[in-house]
Amino acid sequence: MRNTLKNKNIRKVYRKSGSYAITLPIEIVKELKIREGQKLVVKKRGKGILISDWEK
Repeated sequence: MRNTLKNKNIRKVYRKSGSYAITLPIEIVKELKIREGQKLVVKKRGKGILISDWEK
């Protein structure tokens, strides 16, 4: 089922191989040029999370 425009950024958390995962909206993936296999950093920020590019 496709998300409506109003709810297109609402995502569910699911389990995958012992970890938790979410999908990202394709518009955000394209705008930020995120590639499959790219490493990202996930940090807790207040009551939310911040996802940023990993730098060596």
